[in-house]
Amino acid sequence: MLIKELGGEFALIDRIAKNPRDKNVIISIGDDCAVVDLMNGKLMLQTVDMLVENDHFSRRYFSPYDIGWKAMISNVSDIASCGGTVKYALISIALTSDISVEFMDEFYRGVYDAAEKYQFDIIGGDTTHGDLMSISITLTGETTKENLRLRSDAKAGDLIAVSAPLGGSTAGLKLFLKNIAGHENVKKYHIHPECGMDLLPQILPVSHAMTDVSDGLASEARNIARRSSLSAHIDKAAIRLSDGIVETAALLGDDPYDYALFGGEDFALVYTVSPEKASDIKGYIVGELKEGEGVYLDGKKISRFGYDHFA
Repeated sequence: MLIKELGGEFALIDRIAKNPRDKNVIISIGDDCAVVDLMNGKLMLQTVDMLVENDHFSRRYFSPYDIGWKAMISNVSDIASCGGTVKYALISIALTSDISVEFMDEFYRGVYDAAEKYQFDIIGGDTTHGDLMSISITLTGETTKENLRLRSDAKAGDLIAVSAPLGGSTAGLKLFLKNIAGHENVKKYHIHPECGMDLLPQILPVSHAMTDVSDGLASEARNIARRSSLSAHIDKAAIRLSDGIVETAALLGDDPYDYALFGGEDFALVYTVSPEKASDIKGYIVGELKEGEGVYLDGKKISRFGYDHFA
């Protein structure tokens, strides 16, 4: 049986997940980070992401600096989505035979700029060779029980909030893939993303569940709804789109809201709040969570979600 016949990436994760033996592991597989109780008032967060050439990035239009930056930011976003700060990073990388020392100097300049921005250290890793450039980054972070945010913490009646406009990364990627010149402001969303870490001081006091937009808003709403045993209801017109993507979508003959709903790699935070705190949010409201199951867009249940590596 092929993985796509099993149901794709998330079905495979559910199949391989087992309960940890260590009782201090609060969360293992199934959220943005694993969470371990350090028994000193702090929780350790661990996350890992892999980026593979010609899938997550292309040396044709990514600079070495951009590859390093994006590899780090995609991981930092996972720590932010669990309410934590980053402490340490480990980098494992496979390099092709044509990659130069100068290329790697620029790659690590991007890596270290991200580490400097969020004040963490790179403390190890591994380097090998391969047919494609591949990067695997593991981050260790920390938080407290009060600040820990999980996908499973939503409550019926919560509103769904998003910290930033969406759709820019997918719009930028499509411009690159179509070899369309110009539109540098849109392309930048894809090659040099930002994340919601800086917004945590405003978001943590009002939020319940939280995740980040790695695979599109529809997929992230589904993840929160499923883990919280609720249904998610999204208002398409309430979604704010990144600057420039309406024009990009018109150029490409696409619906710009599809970029936001089903694209991904925007790395905004998606979180839930009680209606009483709606006026205190950082960002905007796109829907609500109710009893039941599934994800609904403008009242209609949807079966299309974000990117799946094995679909």
